[in-house]
Amino acid sequence: MKNIFKLWMVLFAFIAGASVITSCTKENEKPAAASSNPKADKIEPDSAKGGDVLTLTGSGLGEIQSVVFEKGSVPAPFNTVFNTDNALIFRVPDTANGGQQNIIITNKIGKQILVNFNVIALPVISTVSNYNFTGNTEITITGNNLADVTSVKFKGFNDNITIVSQTKKEMVIRMPANSTVPGAPLEITNATGPITTTQVFENLDMAYQIFTDGYGSDGWANNSWGPATISTTVSKSGTSSFAATYAKGNWSADGFSNWWPGLASKPEYQYLSFWVKGASQDYTLYLTADKRPKGYGNNDETTPLTIPANVWTYFKIPVSTAALWSTGNTLNTIGFWIKGPNDQDETFYFDDVIIVNQ
Repeated sequence: MKNIFKLWMVLFAFIAGASVITSCTKENEKPAAASSNPKADKIEPDSAKGGDVLTLTGSGLGEIQSVVFEKGSVPAPFNTVFNTDNALIFRVPDTANGGQQNIIITNKIGKQILVNFNVIALPVISTVSNYNFTGNTEITITGNNLADVTSVKFKGFNDNITIVSQTKKEMVIRMPANSTVPGAPLEITNATGPITTTQVFENLDMAYQIFTDGYGSDGWANNSWGPATISTTVSKSGTSSFAATYAKGNWSADGFSNWWPGLASKPEYQYLSFWVKGASQDYTLYLTADKRPKGYGNNDETTPLTIPANVWTYFKIPVSTAALWSTGNTLNTIGFWIKGPNDQDETFYFDDVIIVNQ
């Protein structure tokens, strides 16, 4: 038993000593020095997008001081811990410009190597000023990798969409005049390639209009329990919106009616779409319509709509969810009701209330 104990003590001392020797060796190890003749053999992968990790292998790669992507002179930060004589690890910067270019790598004594590389920087769409348009409407798109966009068109169509202005983060486009495109996603192409927007852009002139710059010409009118009118001071598209005021302490419904001929259900009607500008604080409105299961009024909570304060919010609701023709084939009233408001009268602005095919 004593012999076993002694053996364990010897092993422990050996392991501890080895650890100390290893630690000292690592601490004393000097980083690879900068070379007067650095050489790059391979970069993997040879194309990547912002944020991806790259590994450069070669010789004489010690003491690298900067890594810069040639287009736009975009620097790539890196950790010197991952820099040895034979390798350098770094990431493609999120701000790198797309396309084939050199990566310029400079060491401590100013020697440079150029590594050819392809940055994948497809257009990124974050927000758009509007999803609805008429002829010559200008729409602002924000996102990334927009400066080198060369083409914007409707997916599946050849209508010419004009690029008015563009920077890396923002692009303004002008929709074609007299377009017969009912609605389609946009296909946006830059030096890296094309992307297709997830959202469809709707042609107001081809949509069924309940309210745009005024009530739909097919017999639509105001059908509100409280004060409601056409506002010419606030709008999302065009020059007007529908201003609906909800009185303090009421559970009221404001909206639209079409008693004759009404809106008949059609198989091609796929979505109810509209913009709402919120009131002084966040509220929930509820969709209501006479042919929904609970009819038009203030007791149907099945389709709540969160309306942020003081900003325009876009809604596109599948007709199956909106249930506009659940109890009959002709819709006569549609609107929005609120629980309250409790603190004060509140006004919401509605614009581009339409039915669209896609």
